Amino acid sequence: MTRSPRILVAECMQEISSFNPLVSGYENFHIEHGEQMRAQDHLNTGLGGAFEVFRETGIQPVLSMAARAGSAGILSAAGWKRLSAELMESIAAQAATGVDGMYFSLHGAMAAQGELDPEGWLLTEVRRLLGPDKPIVISLDLHGILTDRMLCQIDGLAIYHTYPHVDFASTGRRAAQVLHRLLQGARRPTIARVVMPALVRGDELITKTGCYGELIREARRLELEGSAMSAGIMIGNPFTDVPELCCQVVVATEDDEARARAEALRLAREFWPLRHRMQGKLVPLDRAIAQAATIPGPVIFTDAADATSSGATGDSNLILRGLREAGYPRRVLAQIVDAAAAQAAHRAGVGAMVDVTLGGSIDTGRFAPMPVRARVKLLSDGQARLETMKIGLDGGPTAVLEFDNYTVVVFSKTLSLFDRAMYFANGLDPKDFDLTLVKSPHTEHHMYDAWVDANFNVDVPGATSANLPTLGHTVCARPMYPLDPDATFEPTVTLYRR
Repeated sequence: MTRSPRILVAECMQEISSFNPLVSGYENFHIEHGEQMRAQDHLNTGLGGAFEVFRETGIQPVLSMAARAGSAGILSAAGWKRLSAELMESIAAQAATGVDGMYFSLHGAMAAQGELDPEGWLLTEVRRLLGPDKPIVISLDLHGILTDRMLCQIDGLAIYHTYPHVDFASTGRRAAQVLHRLLQGARRPTIARVVMPALVRGDELITKTGCYGELIREARRLELEGSAMSAGIMIGNPFTDVPELCCQVVVATEDDEARARAEALRLAREFWPLRHRMQGKLVPLDRAIAQAATIPGPVIFTDAADATSSGATGDSNLILRGLREAGYPRRVLAQIVDAAAAQAAHRAGVGAMVDVTLGGSIDTGRFAPMPVRARVKLLSDGQARLETMKIGLDGGPTAVLEFDNYTVVVFSKTLSLFDRAMYFANGLDPKDFDLTLVKSPHTEHHMYDAWVDANFNVDVPGATSANLPTLGHTVCARPMYPLDPDATFEPTVTLYRR
C-alpha cells in the first residue's frame, strides 16, 4: 500500500509598522506546538483551510510550531533570536521524522531588528534543512512583502484575494491544493514577478467595490480556469519600511514561462495607471466634526492613522480631543489603549469616579495625555474573539469609562480592532451611539457601512496614516509613488523556477 504523504506544517505571522515607536517582543506571540496547532482546525485561518485539504487527500500533517502575533512595532532583536531559534528547532525535529514537503503559513510584512526579511530568512533555513527536491508552498497576506530571497526558496504559493480579509481559510486551502498537485507529479511552477514602485491605500482597495478588486478578480480567474496555479497582486504594507516594499504582481504557472510572463505583465500594466485612485481620501478633523454634527443618523470616524491591525499603538486620542474641544454634543463610542487608565479603573471598581488621562501613553511623540474625570461603567478581562476569524483577542484588564457624552473602552494591551468584537464583549453596541470611532482603515461592510449615514476617514497623524508621504520612509527603494510623485514604471519580469 502506498504511504500517505507526510507534510511538515508551520506558521509565523506578524505585521509591523516601522513607524510605531514601541518595539514588540517574543511575548507578543501566541505559540502552539505540535498537536496544539489543531486548535485552528475548522477556523477561518490558513491552517484551518489547509487541514481540510489534508483530510480530503489523505495527506498526513506533521505539526511543528505556529507563532502568531497581532500587528505591532518592529520585533526586537532578542525577540527574533528566541522566536526564530524555537521555530527552527521545532521544524528540524519534525523534519527529522521524514517528510515529503512543507506548508508554511506566513504573513509577509514582518520585520525584526537586524533582520528586515524574517520570512526570507526562515524559508532559506527551511530549504537548507529539507534539501532542493522537497516542495515548499507558502500562503501570504496580500499586504505582505514577497522578497527575492523568499521566491528563491519556494515551489508554490497562495495569496489572499480579499480585502477586508475574509479568505484566510480559503487561501490556506489553495496553498494546500498547490502542494497536493506537486506531490501528485505536477511540474514545478514557473513564477513570474513584476515589481511596481508604488504604495497604495484607500477605498479603491476594497475588493468588492474598488478598482483593485477588479484586478484581483482577474488573478482569481486565472487560477479558477487553470491558466495559473497561483496568481495575485500584493500591495504590501506601506508602514513596513523595508528594502523590497512595493506593489507586485505574481503569477505561477505549471512550467509555462510564456503564460506566466504575459499575464504578470498584463496585470502590472493595468495596475500602474490606477495608482492615483488607490490613495487615501482623507477628511480634515474639523470638517469631519462640523459635518457630523449636521447629519441626523449615526456616523463613523475612521482613525486609520492609529490602526492597530496595521501596526499602530492604539493610544491616539486626537479625534477624541478634537470632538471635546469642538463641543460635539451627541453620544460618542470609542476605544483606546491606556494601561494606566484601565488599571486605575480596576482599582476603583464599578461605579467609582476616577481622574485619569487617556491616550499618549505609548506613542508619546505624537499624542499628549488627555485628562478626564470619568465614571467606571464596566470592568472586564479584555477577552473576546474576532468576528470573522474566531481567534482570540486579549486586551488585558479592560474598563468602560463614561464622561460627558463619551463612552470609551480602555485596554491595557494593543490589540487588533478591525471589527466590533471588543465593543460587543464589553456590553456595547455601536448602533446605540451617534458617532463611533473605528481604529481600522476598513471593516467588513455589514459591520458599519451598511447602516451608518456617513464614514469619515479622518486625517490625523499616526504610525499608520494613509497620508503616506508624511510618515518618513528611509529604507524602501526610491523613487516610490506617492513618496515621489514623479516615479516612473517600465514593467520587467523576473522569473523563478526551481
